[in-house]
Amino acid sequence: MVSIYRRFPRQMYFCDQMKFTLQHKDPQSKARAGLIETDHGPIETPIFMPVGTVGTVKAIHQHELEKSIKAQIILGNTYHLYLRPGMEVLEGAGGLHAFTGWKGPILTDSGGYQVYSLSHRRKITEEGVTFASHIDGSKHFLTPERAIDIQRSIGGDIIMAFDECPPYPCDYAYAKNSMELTHRWLKRCCEHFDQTSGKYGYSQTFFPIVQGSTYDDLRRASAETIASFDRQGNAIGGLSVGEPEEEMYRVADMVCDILPKDKPRYLMGVGTPVNILECIAVGVDMFDCVLPTRNARHGLLYTAKGIINIKNQKWKNDHSPIDADGPCLTSQTHSKAYLRHLIHTKEYLGAQLASLHNLSFFLWLVGEARQHIQAGDFVSWKQQMVKELPRRL
Repeated sequence: MVSIYRRFPRQMYFCDQMKFTLQHKDPQSKARAGLIETDHGPIETPIFMPVGTVGTVKAIHQHELEKSIKAQIILGNTYHLYLRPGMEVLEGAGGLHAFTGWKGPILTDSGGYQVYSLSHRRKITEEGVTFASHIDGSKHFLTPERAIDIQRSIGGDIIMAFDECPPYPCDYAYAKNSMELTHRWLKRCCEHFDQTSGKYGYSQTFFPIVQGSTYDDLRRASAETIASFDRQGNAIGGLSVGEPEEEMYRVADMVCDILPKDKPRYLMGVGTPVNILECIAVGVDMFDCVLPTRNARHGLLYTAKGIINIKNQKWKNDHSPIDADGPCLTSQTHSKAYLRHLIHTKEYLGAQLASLHNLSFFLWLVGEARQHIQAGDFVSWKQQMVKELPRRL
């Protein structure tokens, strides 16, 4: 059988600073294909970025990220890396690239999402956020300036503004005050970023973040404000926090219409394969989410034909490949019965194989979307895919 998946080799070259080239536009939607060039190599968009919260993509070796999964960029988390291993260790190593051995681009978040997720452990003021460590309860104070300094020390190629991500649902007054605070913090972030420089001999790029919950006027105001800062890329935050999917798509569509068309757009923390395809269709270029690795550890596998819960009894004696046509070689050579056994016995190899499979699939999906954008038939392909992807097998 001819595989429905295609693999695309990663080119390696370097540039002096981040550059975005818009290469193709889909004729029937707002989907785009582009190229981001960084000092650590190129990134073909649309792109999915595996999340390496504490200096590792869980259960995945850097060699597998590069050679098997063919990741083009990964994420690091400012809050977690600040607590462990700490800036002294990272600076001593020469930054996160040198510390981990990952040679490709890295994007670091600013810790703003932890302001949202650790609501029971933090206090927000105009100056910044005081929070208690989830590890030992120790108190820490994070300001926009400090968030930039920490990301300079981590050494991400793309670093993010310090923002507040409002919960969903929240009332209008809360969302408006939160957005305005994010904008004031953004001004401080930009000023501090422009007054400092990278520590490891390569350039870093700064992305602001659009907020405003699901209120149209706030989202428009925030997108216009973020665009006015004229940075090399922009992000959309505060989505995939509990709102209905249709709200996510509507807000992303509206914001993408306002953000500059000649700069990459990054939708933070999204999401399922269907979410990604629908948001590519409205003009988003970059995605990240813990879903493929988190769900992999619980035995949930994504394929082009639907979703497999490998823990189900039906796979116990199924000795066929996990995904015979899939983009992951391990999924073509190991059986469903074997992976089910590994997951049930909590063997580390089970989490590794499942994570390899899911991440390979997510990277294949955005690569395939790119090919269909270039071919001009993205919409018809997407419409078929979004019917298949949520099916339970």
